[in-house]
Amino acid sequence: MFVKLLLAFILIPLIELTLLIKLSGVIGVMNTIGIAILTAVVGAYLARMEGTRTLLHIRTSLDRGIMPTDDLIDALIIFASGAVLLTPGFLTDICGLLLLFPPSRHAFREWLKRRLATKINKRDIYVDPL
Repeated sequence: MFVKLLLAFILIPLIELTLLIKLSGVIGVMNTIGIAILTAVVGAYLARMEGTRTLLHIRTSLDRGIMPTDDLIDALIIFASGAVLLTPGFLTDICGLLLLFPPSRHAFREWLKRRLATKINKRDIYVDPL
């Protein structure tokens, strides 16, 4: 796990820097900075809107006595995508924006649930379904 994190902290900034340099060479430095600012503003707006919508779903589910598991996972994904959008770069911005859109977030949530279920089953951990 440590090696994967170390590689991520080394490779992702290098890829981002390379993309920023290449793009600024093609469209210019000011246009590159403008696009970076635009993605940050759009990302912040979308994160706020999706976060508010998800919070309302959570409250509605709790009022009805239903455990909002999918909505809680969505809230975590929205929070993570907001954090990813704070990092400068286009690759991370694309990933963050994709996680904010409901269809791609739903696909990621389902993949994450399958992955976590597989990990739990491999470790033979009993989880009480309530």
